[in-house]
Amino acid sequence: MGNSFGHLFRITTWGESHGGAVGVVVDGCPPRLALSPDDIQVELDRRRPGQSRITTQRQEVDVCEILSGVFEGQTLGTSILILVHNTDAKSQHYAPFQHIYRPSHADYAYDAKYGIRNWQGGGRASARETIGRVAAGAIAKKLLRERYGTEVIAYVKQVQHLQAEVDPGTVTPEQVEANIARCPDAVCAEAMIERIDWARRQGDSLGGVVEAVARGVPAGWGMPVFDKLEADLAKGLMSLPASKGFEIGSGFAGITLTGSAHNDPFEMRDGQVHTRTNHSGGVQGGISIGEPLLMRVAFKPTATIAKEQETVTDDGEAATLAAKGRHDPCVLPRAVPMVEAMIALVLADHYLRQQGQCGVPSPAAEVRRGE
Repeated sequence: MGNSFGHLFRITTWGESHGGAVGVVVDGCPPRLALSPDDIQVELDRRRPGQSRITTQRQEVDVCEILSGVFEGQTLGTSILILVHNTDAKSQHYAPFQHIYRPSHADYAYDAKYGIRNWQGGGRASARETIGRVAAGAIAKKLLRERYGTEVIAYVKQVQHLQAEVDPGTVTPEQVEANIARCPDAVCAEAMIERIDWARRQGDSLGGVVEAVARGVPAGWGMPVFDKLEADLAKGLMSLPASKGFEIGSGFAGITLTGSAHNDPFEMRDGQVHTRTNHSGGVQGGISIGEPLLMRVAFKPTATIAKEQETVTDDGEAATLAAKGRHDPCVLPRAVPMVEAMIALVLADHYLRQQGQCGVPSPAAEVRRGE
């Protein structure tokens, strides 16, 4: 329960932080999509721990293995199973507080729900679970790119009070990967790195915002009422570890505008329907309108910190905790590929749902593309 996501492009992640391996099963990927481990590995390398001084120093190479669903370099249309072995788990770091509830972690919540929990690294509540999402997201990104030229780019927009200036219409993956903060604003990135480094030395942590844009999403994707495109995006992104908020388009800032200022006027450009502004974030009525999808996800400060905190044991006794181990002082840089993955998974699912229900594009979509 709760381990699967999607309807037609459906994934199920499995494995625990300190178990033998983690991974994912991908169902519904169309056949004859060229796919190799290298397509997946490039995304896992962006997510892996130990990649810089401002991330956890757990050393995992995170080499993926495709065990099914691919033959002679192409997908078969059957289930794709991807596995990544855990090689650097150090469970002894967690032994001193196996009976202590870590503040703002899932320890107590899992005990309350299941009556049992995996105290070694948090088990399924660990961000290591996201390996499966990123691996599946790599397949979704390739499918979208090859079928529609769709591009999903995320980047660190804010760390604590530091906010970057980024143009989502022109930002490139190369700009995102140009520094260890994954912030395309080079000046702000240096300030972010310095601030995260400071928090690490203090034994503390920081939160912030990842912004993402999906360009090249055609009009017509999404469903009315309960399966609106932005609702599924919100569900996917809010399922990420440490996520605490979601916005699309103008988001909460839109409440400061009047309706006349917030509405996106339609116009024709080069024979295609466009909106003059994009306060809607590319979605109206729960359905994409062909404009870029722009969204933001807020991530809380990492819960595991070295500073001493008050808590209780699983027997209800008062206790203090100063966590040991290897943890991200700020999840934002490594969250970037996770955000991209979840957006791509939602879009791939809605692409297949659109094809399954509507088949050919609607007349409005024909006008939108100038056909």
